Amino acid sequence: MKLLKSLLLALCLSPLMASAHNFVIGQPVPPVAISDSGEMLLNDDGSFSYRPWKSAQFAGKIRIVQYIAGRTSAKKKNSFLIKAVKAADFPEDRFQPTTMVNTDDAIPGSGFFVRGKLEKNKRRYAWSQFIVDNQGIGQRTWHLKEESSTILVLDKAGRVRWAKDGALTDDEVYQVLDMVRDMLREESKAS
Repeated sequence: MKLLKSLLLALCLSPLMASAHNFVIGQPVPPVAISDSGEMLLNDDGSFSYRPWKSAQFAGKIRIVQYIAGRTSAKKKNSFLIKAVKAADFPEDRFQPTTMVNTDDAIPGSGFFVRGKLEKNKRRYAWSQFIVDNQGIGQRTWHLKEESSTILVLDKAGRVRWAKDGALTDDEVYQVLDMVRDMLREESKAS
């Protein structure tokens, strides 16, 4: 009987244990503060600077957040979503894509190339937010897998509406885009 109870408990908890992250739907992300690099800023003269960043700053806009290892393989896992977000042409005043790159989880010696790619993307998509996490604080705090890509959908208050660690299926990409569209419509009705 004890064995049967243990087996049933394990089966009930297995979906929870299979989740690598610790995000709770309807709650803000567990707090993270990044002071070693942080948010990448494109200055008026074309140079780049960084400022400390905190996850509390997610509030204010609807967001799709991608937290990725500083590896090409991690970037490729959700490249279809990133292309779909660009094509969706969401309003910049109410939506902001945020890319957080864990440069602590990069191939040794590739940091220069990772930063070069980030700078190129920041120039191309200046309204997008780029966060450089040199110490892997987000990965450790949020219990994310190494060498991976995690996608979050956050509402305007910074609460998690959806989360997945790993590559999204095509259906999940469409689900994420529809969720953002619905939140934008709800926000328009409320104002």
